[in-house]
Amino acid sequence: MSTARFALGGLGVTAAVWGVWLLSDDGFDRLLSTALWLAGGIAVHDFVLAPVVVAIGVVAARALPGKHRAVAAIAFLVWGTLTIAVTNVLTGQGGKPDLDSLLNRPYGSAWLMLTGLALGAAIFVATVRSRHDQPG
Repeated sequence: MSTARFALGGLGVTAAVWGVWLLSDDGFDRLLSTALWLAGGIAVHDFVLAPVVVAIGVVAARALPGKHRAVAAIAFLVWGTLTIAVTNVLTGQGGKPDLDSLLNRPYGSAWLMLTGLALGAAIFVATVRSRHDQPG
């Protein structure tokens, strides 16, 4: 193992210990709820997100021509990242009834619009690549 890798690992462990130390100031309940939240994220990833992504990949690999698979994979990666990033506002988490300026936008419509833009960009790039690859 190189010295740089060892140093980065040490920094990561130090940061994790510091984070746990800061959480411990809030009491055991906060530490427990954080651990459950992290475990839930891992469980959702491993038992929901990963199988769905693999299934979509298998279907896409069978349905799409080889030259369009890379474009579809990039579009799906962008769309998936966007969706995960805005899940809390799409579900309304973090809103407060007494603070009407928080989560007061049509986030679902904005997400649909960005989904359409990602799909449109993928179709545009695939079309341009198809025309560029044709002889003539």
